[in-house]
This record gives sequence, C-alpha cells and structure tokens, in this order.
Amino acid sequence: MPAEDPGVYEMIQHADTIGVFQIESRAQMSMLPRLKPACFFDLVIEVAIVRPGPIQGGMVHPYLRRRAGLEPVSYPSEAVRAVLERTLGVPIFQEQAMSLAVVAAGFTPGEADGLRRAMAAWRRKGGLEPFEQRLKDGMRARGYADAFADQIYRQILGFGEYGFPESHSASFALLVYVSAWLKRYEPAAFCAALLNSQPMGFYSPAQLVQDARRHGVEVRPVDVTVSDWECTLEDSATPVTSAAVRLGLLMVKGLPQASAERIIRARAERAFDSVADLAHRAELDRRDLKCLAAAAALAALSGHRRMAYWQVTGLETAPVLLRDAPVHEATPDLPAPTEGESLVADYANLGLTLGRHPLALLRKHLARKRLATAAEIRAMPNGRFARAAGIVTGRQRPDTASGVVFVTLEDETGHVNVVVWRALSERQRRELLGARLMAVHGVVEREGEVVHLVARHLVDESALLGRLLTRSRDFH
Repeated sequence: MPAEDPGVYEMIQHADTIGVFQIESRAQMSMLPRLKPACFFDLVIEVAIVRPGPIQGGMVHPYLRRRAGLEPVSYPSEAVRAVLERTLGVPIFQEQAMSLAVVAAGFTPGEADGLRRAMAAWRRKGGLEPFEQRLKDGMRARGYADAFADQIYRQILGFGEYGFPESHSASFALLVYVSAWLKRYEPAAFCAALLNSQPMGFYSPAQLVQDARRHGVEVRPVDVTVSDWECTLEDSATPVTSAAVRLGLLMVKGLPQASAERIIRARAERAFDSVADLAHRAELDRRDLKCLAAAAALAALSGHRRMAYWQVTGLETAPVLLRDAPVHEATPDLPAPTEGESLVADYANLGLTLGRHPLALLRKHLARKRLATAAEIRAMPNGRFARAAGIVTGRQRPDTASGVVFVTLEDETGHVNVVVWRALSERQRRELLGARLMAVHGVVEREGEVVHLVARHLVDESALLGRLLTRSRDFH
C-alpha cells in the first residue's frame, strides 16, 4: 500500500469518506474540505482537531484561518515557536499543552506530569482549575502578556473536555489512510468488509451500499445458489471495478448462521434444483424458508417473492411418510410484486434495497411540492432559499453545539446536511424527532464545498412512504 497517494488525499479533501475510519462523521466531513489534508501529518491534525477539547478551547478556527493564509502566524517567543510551529501557533495535542506549561510558565517536569494526569481525567470536576493561577502567574513572570496567558489557559482547559496526545492521533491517522486507500482503490472489497463488520460506524448497510453503487460498484442480491454466509467478491465486467459484491446470507433478517452453513454445505455437494430440494438437503424449517423467501433469496429457484412464498407455504418440511412421493400441484400464475412493494420488502427483510432509492419512486410527487434533490442543493449558491426532502439517516446533538441539532437527509442523489437551531428544534420537536421522511424549508449556507441547509421550517412527510405499497406506476 503506497504512502502519500495523491488520489487518496484528493478523495479525502472532497469529504468522500463514508465508511472511512474516524473521518466519516458529519463533523469530520465538514472539516475535511476546509482543512484539505494533503499529507500524513495533516491527517494527524484532522483526527485531533475535531474533538471537544480543541473545539471548546477555541483552537479550530484560528488554525483553519492560519492554514488558509487569512491570519498571520506569530509567536511571543522562540521557546513557544519551538513548541507550536508545526501546528501554526495553535496547541492541538496534549504534549504541546504540557510543553507550553514548561517553557512558558516554568512548570517542573513533575508539575507538567500532574497537568497531563489532569488532562487525561476528562470531565472530572475541578481537574484543571487548580493549575490556573500557577500557569498564569508563571507566564506573567516570564514576560508573556495577560491575553496570551488567558488564551493558553482556555486552550489547556479545553483538553480537559477530551483532547488527543499526538501519538494517539498518529495511530488513528494511519488507520484513516489505510481505510481511505481501500475505499479509493478497492471499493468493492471495502464495501463487503464493512457489511460483514456490522453493526459499526455511523452508517447503515443501506447507506454503505448506496455509496458503493454511486462509486460504480456492482452489488448483487442474496442468492441461496451462490451466497456464502458473509458478503463476498465476484468477478465484474464494470469499467469502474473488476470485483462485484455478492450479498451474504447474513443480510437475511432472522436467518440463523447454522441454517446458512447447512445451505452452503449442501450446495457444495451438488446444486439445488428446487426449493423443496433446498429445504430437505439443508434441513431448513419453515421459519428459515420464509426468511429466505421474504428476502428474495430464493429467486433463482422459484422466481419472485410471491412465487417463493407460495412454494414455501405449501412445503412440508417435517419428516413424513410420503416425503418421497410428493403430490404435484399446478403452479399458480401469481403477479410479481410492484416496485414499491419490493422496495418495502427489501428494507423489511434485508435492511437495504438494490432497486431504486425510495425517493426516486416519489420524485415527481416531491417535485410538485418544489422539493429539491440533494444534488440540486449542493449546486445552489450561498443564501438561496430552498426546500429539500429526504429519508432521515441521522440526528446529532453534540455537547459542543449549544443545543443545535444536525440532521442528515438522504435521497437518490446523495445527502443534505441540515442545521436546526435550538429555538426551532424546541418549537418543532415532534417533527424533528418523529419524521422518517422529512421536508426542510430553509436557507443554503455554503463555505466552499461545505454546504448546509439551515432550517426555517420542518415538515413530517413520512406518510408518503406508506404510498410505496401501491403500484409504482403512480410515482414514476
């Protein structure tokens, strides 16, 4: 795996990091286009700076302004320069805070170690306050201005709310780079591995699969004739990647691993020729078979879900005298489920769909309400009034956000990052917490590639999802 690959850093700078260790959160993805990591040490800083400590200590914006050349970098002494030059005069790591206490406030090594212990005891009441007077007096005695002393103390106090040592951040940054390299150059393997590792991270299997498919990865359905327990890779002829992801039997809700392993062992002996053959040789009970039918995992043997469910329902799985002399019945001509019905069944039984995104089916209806897509929101200028709608995939209320709630909406074109100020969140609490499909009326806030929709009004449109059970021709 080559170090310092430009393609990896380009991907990271555009916050194309869904599923990437440590830099997949909304806060990190908002920071990446601003900080624009271009080398490994930049990743070390990225990991460390998006923490309550640096945020509450007021270190983030000064660092970004200085990195962008919008604010001069100055040092009150050469001793301070030696400690802070690598981070543009802003203490980002715990070691820097300890070194400042020594070189600027005259702390002894023992006192500095006491400060380290206090910083490590995150959120302990009164952990750092006993050091305030000693720090400020020491800096004044060495000729540093009161404003500088106050600033350094506030920054050190921030580390008491969770800050990273540089060694810790560097270890994380290595995993960031490795994860990002895999996503950039082996997206199918990356997606399969994430699916096999669930539950983890910020994203559901549905979101991970949607992201992989947007990157050109072919994802193939669960199939009892080929799927293993875990998701695997198969040859693919797509121009983007040589591998396709085959969903594993672990994706089928309610199917025990032991049952899946019996399917795999029986299949290794010879291919299944019918649902009955599968049931008998893999010793599946009716519950196992219904799980597979509902997940469309029997399609290769029986056709669509309704046909599979009919066959399973009429199948006798217990030992019976006439098992080897079955009664042959005519197969009914059952209509295939509508696109909307298949989509709902996919989410219910797999947690994802390989069909169209739910909002693609509702797009014309949403367009009549003048609700823009995520792609349209991303292209809008700063200050534009806009309306958007999406499936709610995340709600976050960080301690550092003063009551602000961050909502993530997903549609068939991507994501919309919504900012809900405290007053609105209190006024529309029901919509904010209860909506599965949310419409947001608000104002676009753009800073370079970072785009937010600042909410003015929220609408719960969840009732529209129920309409997906009707024939899909109503919606496309």
